[in-house]
Amino acid sequence: MARFFHPLLAMLAGTTRNDLARQVRYLKEENIILRAKLPRIVPVTPSERRRLVKLGGAIGSAIRQIVTIVSYRTFCRWASGEKRSRRPGKRGRPRTADEIRDIILRLASETGWGTTRILGELRKLGVHHVSRTTVLNILRANGFDPGPKRGEGTWDEFIRIHAKTLWACDFLQRKIWTKLGLVDYFILFFLHVGSRKVFVSGTTDHPHAQWMAQQARNFTIHVQEAGMQATQLIRDGDKKFIEQFNAILEAGDVKIIKLPPAAPNMNAFAERWAQTLQVECLDHFIILGERHLRYLVAEFLNHYHQERPHQGLGNVPLTKTGLDPPPATGRILCQERLGGLLKHYYRKAA
Repeated sequence: MARFFHPLLAMLAGTTRNDLARQVRYLKEENIILRAKLPRIVPVTPSERRRLVKLGGAIGSAIRQIVTIVSYRTFCRWASGEKRSRRPGKRGRPRTADEIRDIILRLASETGWGTTRILGELRKLGVHHVSRTTVLNILRANGFDPGPKRGEGTWDEFIRIHAKTLWACDFLQRKIWTKLGLVDYFILFFLHVGSRKVFVSGTTDHPHAQWMAQQARNFTIHVQEAGMQATQLIRDGDKKFIEQFNAILEAGDVKIIKLPPAAPNMNAFAERWAQTLQVECLDHFIILGERHLRYLVAEFLNHYHQERPHQGLGNVPLTKTGLDPPPATGRILCQERLGGLLKHYYRKAA
């Protein structure tokens, strides 16, 4: 049994109370020095914890002055068997409110501003407790470049910025039957990018200089009569767009933007409308003469502007945007154009 008896306990058993006190003070000071050289937190195993609780419980309240491996509060929690509660998500700074995150992402997506500019805008909106680092982290986490966009920007940004005063023009070429056989006819049209409204200025089999100059004047008159604006006009490098055509438009403060060769996507709105006219209308007819062509184009234009829903503008007709929704009850009628090729459904007023 003696071989299991700790030498320290044997020594303490043979000492007087004063000697015991001096030895305890020495051991405590030595423990303090050793603890100072160890990490701030010393992990203990469950077995070691139970041993400390057992020996410390026998000391009583004096353990407060002795315990150093953990705080006295932690030791009491060990002794009572209480487990420390760990609540996920409670460590560190609280997460930025979703409302503020949405504002930051909206500003970044709509403007292309950098971190500092967005932070200034948040201050204007009364958001004062968001740091620059928070804005930076939110932008990076959602795939935004935290630096501001500089330079001319992309073509899509140019289209979006100038849509209300930007027009696009192009020719649609179509073969029609005449007394001389099949003849190539050209349809010159202008499309307002913001509203998608189209103005067909004329059709001809020979777009000579005088005719082109007249179409430029027709477009200028149309813009004025429609109460619209035109500050830029997109066109391709077709040689039919002569200098006189450009000069007349530029005299009316319209800037001509000539597109590079083989770049139809840069004039996508005009290209798409020309395709729509052909697929939904002209491809279904054998066109007999210029008068027939003009009639088909005019009927399609009326359908396009007044009756045809447009997916890019809320799936409503161009003349209905912004108005009250139609009634949901009433008899459904169908209005036809071009022998039933173009159909329009509506409710009959009660």
